[in-house]
Amino acid sequence: MTTTTTARAATTTPTRTTYREAMREAIRDALRRDERVFLMGEDVGRYGGCFAVSLGLLEEFGPERVRDTPLSESAFVGAGIGAAIQGLRPIVEVMTVNFSLLALDQIMNNAASLLHMSGGQYDVPLVIRMTTGAGRQLAAQHSHSLEGWFAHIPGLRIVTPATLEDARGMLAGALADPDPVLLFEHGSLYTMKGQLAADAGAVDIDHAAVRRNGTDVSLITYGGMLPRTLEAAEALDAEGVSAEVVDLRTLRPLDDATITDSVRRTHRAVVVDEGWRSVSLSAEIVARIQEQAFYDLDAPVERVCSAEVPMPYARHLEHAALPQVEDVVAAAHRTKG
Repeated sequence: MTTTTTARAATTTPTRTTYREAMREAIRDALRRDERVFLMGEDVGRYGGCFAVSLGLLEEFGPERVRDTPLSESAFVGAGIGAAIQGLRPIVEVMTVNFSLLALDQIMNNAASLLHMSGGQYDVPLVIRMTTGAGRQLAAQHSHSLEGWFAHIPGLRIVTPATLEDARGMLAGALADPDPVLLFEHGSLYTMKGQLAADAGAVDIDHAAVRRNGTDVSLITYGGMLPRTLEAAEALDAEGVSAEVVDLRTLRPLDDATITDSVRRTHRAVVVDEGWRSVSLSAEIVARIQEQAFYDLDAPVERVCSAEVPMPYARHLEHAALPQVEDVVAAAHRTKG
């Protein structure tokens, strides 16, 4: 083997990593590639991030590129918007999705609206990262899944990496987007381990992905529910039901084509959404299936969502409130009659 071949093999050999480390490498790569990129947020510097995603980046890039901010989401998201308008490429970390509500005015009335309000004069190339989801006993105030709320707002792109490849690769596409992008990282995924190519890089953020092929029912999901839905597909396979799993990946704009193509193949669908059922992302997906593939359905579309209660702290109650594998399996069987 030549030296060049050996070097190429070394860069493509998969390495053992975690979702958290893949996100960190994505930020590190962005900081190295473009001097306009900087990271800002509460505790992202000296503390290394509340979830240790930015650990070590302050020492590597310095306080100008990795900026600790005051505890004011409205202020530092607003500062990120201003920096983006002036030509920089800020990555703003909001510690958890519930804190994003303190910056909702900045996100909706400024970041999402300025291109329109300025008559096309001002792009806002801003990336806002935040942790979402329940399942870690953080009780009602820190267990929200509000991605569907933000997916309601024109002018935003909403992405939800659920695999190591997407955790490593979605940030690059988000930074290249001239419009604001909200990147939701499910807290239960940070410790997920797996193999990732050493030269893994940017991935497509325009399309959903079929993570498992099947013929009997389409299981449509995203984010932290993807591992659970894949487990449900395995359980269904053992019972003789072939389930296809669609990972939405981007919630706005939704990839209608991948969703409807899957439903046309299987003729049945189950939408798995950790958000609350009423007025939800799952309701939007069901509506689009009904509008675009109604005559391909052999059964009503099923939904599996979280219980419509503030998330309990007690582990057994939290488990009861969240969608579980057995709930997805039962919904799939209902579509089969």
